[in-house]
Amino acid sequence: MPETPLIIISGPPGTGKTTLGKRLAKELSLPFIHKDGIKELLFDKLGWSDRAWSKKLGMATYALLFYFLETQLSAGRSCIVESNFHADFDTERFLNLKAKYDFEPLQIHCVASGEVLFQRFKDRAASSERHPGHVETANLEEFKPVLLRGRDEVMNLGGTVIELDTTDFATVDYEGLVKRVRLQIMGL
Repeated sequence: MPETPLIIISGPPGTGKTTLGKRLAKELSLPFIHKDGIKELLFDKLGWSDRAWSKKLGMATYALLFYFLETQLSAGRSCIVESNFHADFDTERFLNLKAKYDFEPLQIHCVASGEVLFQRFKDRAASSERHPGHVETANLEEFKPVLLRGRDEVMNLGGTVIELDTTDFATVDYEGLVKRVRLQIMGL
């Protein structure tokens, strides 16, 4: 049985993962499972308050994300999954799914200048466009060291890894990336 392509978009907060995922999902006609979409739905249904509550819903969000992902993989369906996945915590979860459902990972790992990410995070926290349940103004110092690194560790899952520098969104070749991803998943 051929391997199912799985597109995994990861990277620190503010690197444009969700925007990229939505664009790829539309261009490739694939389901898009993204952490903040699930978490914001939970905020809307269960309410929001402080950082402790946001963290608690975050744990539930990851459980749901991996549940939805497994549902797609068990049906042999490709999809796009996006989050700021952590190599220390999430690699094993993906490898367990890979052993069970034989998917071929294509990781798009978003990176950017740390100073740019920190400023984006501050701007996003202050804007009315971000769901207030994220309480990002309360976790600015918590995220500062992560953001200033500009990158997260890539999960060791095999397959292809594409590093995408999103320091300047205007210079990202989205059309070229879509073409590269399409060729990669068609060739499996």
